[in-house]
Amino acid sequence: MNIIFKALNDPTRREILELLKKKDMTAGEIADQFHISKPSISHHLDLLKQAELVVSVKEGQFIFYSINTTVMDEMLKWILQFKKK
Repeated sequence: MNIIFKALNDPTRREILELLKKKDMTAGEIADQFHISKPSISHHLDLLKQAELVVSVKEGQFIFYSINTTVMDEMLKWILQFKKK
């Protein structure tokens, strides 16, 4: 769970998740939305993948990234258990 919170702690990674909420995107398409280097975007995507917040699928020469909603659902379920009834 710590790796998930570490991944979500960064505003760039949260913004990447916001982009992927709308549609699956390649790393290049994601990088085009930011004013940082492509290697930096790759690093952010790698951390999101390590936390299993995003998944990647290779299609031809492109790798498409999408949100892994299963992990999001599990995290939300975990957080909601602390809500007082």
